[in-house]
Amino acid sequence: MLHYDINDQLQLRMFTIDDAEALFQLTMASKPYLREWLGWLDYTETVEDSRQNIEGRIKGLMETGGYPKSFAIVYQGELAGTIGFNDIDRGIKCGTVGYWLGQDFQGKGIMSQALETVIDYGFRDLKLDKIEIRVATGNVKSRALPERFGFLEEGVLRNAEWLYDRYVDHVVYGLLRNEWAH
Repeated sequence: MLHYDINDQLQLRMFTIDDAEALFQLTMASKPYLREWLGWLDYTETVEDSRQNIEGRIKGLMETGGYPKSFAIVYQGELAGTIGFNDIDRGIKCGTVGYWLGQDFQGKGIMSQALETVIDYGFRDLKLDKIEIRVATGNVKSRALPERFGFLEEGVLRNAEWLYDRYVDHVVYGLLRNEWAH
């Protein structure tokens, strides 16, 4: 899946180098909002940082045999966020999904539709047997997504991430291929 039209307003597509400026602007516009749960934001200071991020995503194609690991979320023609597999373990056929959405795009059902598409993609195209999502225990909005799609809570990783001035625990959610009813 290089480009997927979810509906007439929402698409998932591969990032291109041309997205660097838009990704940087979206990140900066939403930084105070996103900073509560994303620890990498202070490492994004310039458009070049976003360009390097996109180059890394493109290089990830080799790891998956030509299938993209991550996607730009495009809503009404505008870059709204990103979703994809932060990690894929080929040995156990397990992928870990990560996602974020710009503040102005919240509350429109965008991420629910994007996640459903990525779950389908992971099981169908990437031939995964399990998909995981790891979320800070206090991130209630983000935790609602895997719970809505039938992921089971598998445990809590203590002090799993350093967020600027504190550690946060992560809830690990898992969904097996035979549990996905779509």
